[in-house]
Amino acid sequence: MGRLEGKSAIITGGAGGIGRAAARRFLEEGASVLLVDLRPEELEAAAADLDGGDAVQICAADVTSAQDSEHYVAQAREAFGGLDILLANAGVEGQLARIEDYPEDVYDQVMAVNVKGVWLGLKYAMPAMAATGGGSIVITSSTAGIKGSPGMMPYVTSKHAVIGLMRSAAVYGTANNIRVNTVNPAPVETRMMRSIESGTGMNDQHAAHERIASTVPMGRYAEPVEIANVMVFLASDEASYVTGGVYMADGGVSAS
Repeated sequence: MGRLEGKSAIITGGAGGIGRAAARRFLEEGASVLLVDLRPEELEAAAADLDGGDAVQICAADVTSAQDSEHYVAQAREAFGGLDILLANAGVEGQLARIEDYPEDVYDQVMAVNVKGVWLGLKYAMPAMAATGGGSIVITSSTAGIKGSPGMMPYVTSKHAVIGLMRSAAVYGTANNIRVNTVNPAPVETRMMRSIESGTGMNDQHAAHERIASTVPMGRYAEPVEIANVMVFLASDEASYVTGGVYMADGGVSAS
């Protein structure tokens, strides 16, 4: 029996690198998954790649919309008969710029997706979980949630914010057997890091990759599955006494 056998999960940002890796690992461990993302074509490609049959459902939704968030939770409950796991993983990086030069509209978008989107997920998922005896919520934060970076001020702010949101939700959730934790990756081999590398201003993207990797004590980026493995643990009953935690999956970044 898999570690998530019989459980149902929502994964926001489900078409992205970490989202797909988490979906694959959740499926391997016996869960059914609803992938949520903004672009239908990318969701369809992710579902086809996973090849999970009826255990994989998709929902095109904007996580910053209350109506869309309520809808994707309702769809998961209807498809799977309940909700056990929410992986609040959708996020955007914004752009690299000095604080005084940062565009207001980009700041607003980063905060809306990375913070409001997580809150709306909790707002609708927590009552659904409470109705069936509890569950686990895993929020994707970042090493940016515990460190500063002047060039990515909104992203850093947002990833600090979701740790506060997690801690508040974790205390609140105990009454209904709902656990809430964050996973905080260092750089991961995903589209987001390609975007950040491009934004460094270095003409050679490989050189940008190597420079960023050199700041990680382990000397490399994580593979998405390495982050997904931590998420599987937190989603599983093995973590039954684990809530309110900040789980670094960062190759030693936070230790240095």
